[in-house]
Amino acid sequence: MRFVDVDTASATPIWRQIEDGVRRQVASGRLPVGTAVPSVRELARALRINPATVSKAYRRLTDAGLLTVRRGEGTFVAELPAGDRKEERQRLLADGAAVFSGVARAIGAGRREALRAVEKVWDEVDTGGGEGVGDDD
Repeated sequence: MRFVDVDTASATPIWRQIEDGVRRQVASGRLPVGTAVPSVRELARALRINPATVSKAYRRLTDAGLLTVRRGEGTFVAELPAGDRKEERQRLLADGAAVFSGVARAIGAGRREALRAVEKVWDEVDTGGGEGVGDDD
């Protein structure tokens, strides 16, 4: 598995794709506290992008408290209080829901049609053992 994936054809800036990818991995627990993240140069080389782009994403994640820099050691996933992790998960869900709702409204779909679409896709990707599956709190 790659650290993060980016789509250079996407309208979403690459730094935002990196930031969002790391946020999702931290919120899901796939990047546990204390895990070292690739250096700016390593990730830029792997993604074939400008190091300044990676640096911007890392700086924003550090400012948000998700990453921490240890001088001479590297950049690591920061300790997040349980409430902050849940808040981050809720923020990511709300952001995704806002994008989906915008698309649904733009094409004239009603609430029920949109919810049916979400349920259908959920059922298709739900393998019964994925992280977060069944976690309805």
